[in-house]
Amino acid sequence: MTNDIEIELCCFLWAHEGEALSLSAYEDRVLALVPAHGGEVIRRAVSDGSNGRPHEVQLYRFPNQTALDAYLADPARLALANDRDQAIARTELFPVSLR
Repeated sequence: MTNDIEIELCCFLWAHEGEALSLSAYEDRVLALVPAHGGEVIRRAVSDGSNGRPHEVQLYRFPNQTALDAYLADPARLALANDRDQAIARTELFPVSLR
């Protein structure tokens, strides 16, 4: 990926047993940081997580890799790592093309 290409991502998140509300609360906090890095949360969808489905699905975009890297390295986001570890069992993040 070159730095001038817009990045569109999908993220699947699974909560630890009994932590679905904590997962959403954590995501509320960290996703609020996305716009400060030029990114946009396009959509969040929440499920009950039954039958192995993710508890939350997110779509977002960043203008380039530098912006995404800055979000991932944001000290406010990193300070919440313990909250993340307590709430989130598994994450799958992958690039997509939004239409």
